[in-house]
Amino acid sequence: MQGEAARRVVITGLGTVSAIGVGTAEFLAGLRSGKSAAKPITAFDTEGFDHTTACEITDFDPGEWIHHLDPRTLGRASQFSVSAARMAVADAGLTDHDLRDLPTLISVGTTDGESRDLDHLVEVEVDQGPEQMDPVVARRVPAGRLSAAIAQELGLTRVEAVTLPTACAAGNYAIGYGFDAIRGGDVDFALCGGADALCRKTFTGFYRLGTIAPERCQPFDIDRKGILTGEGAGILLMESLESALARGARIYAEVLGYGLNCDAHHPVAPHQDSVAQCMRIALDNAEVKPEEVDFISAHGTGTKANDVTEARAIRQVFGDDNPPRTVSVKSMIGHTMGAASALAAIACSLALTEGFIPPTINHVRTDPECGLDVVPNEAVAADVKVVQNNGLAFGGNNAVVVFGKRDADWS
Repeated sequence: MQGEAARRVVITGLGTVSAIGVGTAEFLAGLRSGKSAAKPITAFDTEGFDHTTACEITDFDPGEWIHHLDPRTLGRASQFSVSAARMAVADAGLTDHDLRDLPTLISVGTTDGESRDLDHLVEVEVDQGPEQMDPVVARRVPAGRLSAAIAQELGLTRVEAVTLPTACAAGNYAIGYGFDAIRGGDVDFALCGGADALCRKTFTGFYRLGTIAPERCQPFDIDRKGILTGEGAGILLMESLESALARGARIYAEVLGYGLNCDAHHPVAPHQDSVAQCMRIALDNAEVKPEEVDFISAHGTGTKANDVTEARAIRQVFGDDNPPRTVSVKSMIGHTMGAASALAAIACSLALTEGFIPPTINHVRTDPECGLDVVPNEAVAADVKVVQNNGLAFGGNNAVVVFGKRDADWS
């Protein structure tokens, strides 16, 4: 769009598959009430593990949302992403036909892709031989299906469908990709977010690292014991402000800007200066001053390495005296991997629309090394105008997105 002003980007549709609620209304209710999704794992055999709790989705029927594809041809993460996309389109007041011939982007972030199916295939290969592997399950494995299946389900013809594998920051990466595409005029609509399903591979990896909590996730608490793995999908429908106003769409929030960096400092440990730098990049891109941020949706995993490093980076950017209130929705829904920052982005959008800050549950006493107001245990009413959403991933992949409240002057 050479010679033209960049377009402003807004969120007009939300699609949510989470362990505290399927659908945005249930997700909102769970955030407001501080609902915990922690329960015993049923997704795979947990024999031999001392800790067997996760935030698993147990009330999800893909057939309720997937109308054109056979859900059995999709892995669980793809079922989540397609269902969340279907919800987001409907929530935006659009139909498949509305999108079919328009330039559209689909970007879905993930950590594991369809590793749950890979777990099963490897087990069959080891126990029974490769000739016994189910070809239907094998065809579900490519991670590209998480985005391509959305295009197939909606019948889109002018679409770019990408799956971004930047681990636990991937949802924010996907939102940033959509922001650029709409802002630059490359597409009219973007369906962006993340999806992942519980799998034995990732649970075992975190378990071997000694970071799986026995019963509950307690971000920023002095007695934290680690993460709980989770699953789900969050998909946001984004479009230009001009488009949303022209069709009279409900606007949840504006995407003000984002920042990305990768320090490659350590395979699993976050780096304070790099995290702080990413937050500054996002604030500069959004043209937001630190003092204008009303609260931060933290990565907040509930490990000492993450919580202390992230808290110090926040104080490095925002100052020690009065940093923004900082919450972790992972205390409720667990660590949903590639879906984490996407579901947190939806929480941020709802906070801006509904005028509240979701809580950090399971909180007893804040770790003095963190030194943050984490909105313990109960949501608080607040006139929220600007929210920062942090996504931090293994390998030093950081992604931060800044959201703003709908302007009352928009007609």
